[in-house]
Amino acid sequence: MIIFVGRSNVGKSTLIFGLTGKAVKRGKRPGVTRKPVEVRWRNKRIVDMPGFGFMSGVSKEVQERVKREIVRFIEENTEEIELAVLVIDGKSTLEIIERWEKRGEIPIDVEFFQFLRELGIPTIVAVNKLDKMKNVNATMNRIVWKFGLNGDWEDYKDLFVPVSAKFGTNLPELMKRILERTYQKRKNKE
Repeated sequence: MIIFVGRSNVGKSTLIFGLTGKAVKRGKRPGVTRKPVEVRWRNKRIVDMPGFGFMSGVSKEVQERVKREIVRFIEENTEEIELAVLVIDGKSTLEIIERWEKRGEIPIDVEFFQFLRELGIPTIVAVNKLDKMKNVNATMNRIVWKFGLNGDWEDYKDLFVPVSAKFGTNLPELMKRILERTYQKRKNKE
């Protein structure tokens, strides 16, 4: 199973469609996906997880419940998850992370990255909306640092992949990374 996780409205569903050609419900407003949605692709289960964080027209209580359900789903299915693709918005992630840091809180994107790694789930961070990013290399370097890693983006190109789901930019590179990581995980199990 490959799961796509991330904040609401970062393009998880659009990315799944761009990679697999499988239609999953997509919307312009945050919070369209409320429950895990599964599609089959190349004998794999691809799961589009609900977005965490802001959801249009949804109370804070419901948002928190959805987040708890995402965590529970991942914890209960850890052994089956070959790979997690954490999708972030390359245009706004740094601003959001810095806002959380100013409040003395761990940014939810960073927390989720650490959570997946603590569970031992191989993770790729798809930095979406490449078409809206300015100075891609500098932005990618700052994202890598904010995620608590030392070095530059060049050191983590297998882990952080900038893409544009909307325009298909760099999707072949992301697909290559996904296939490498799932093959590697399967090989390690044998």
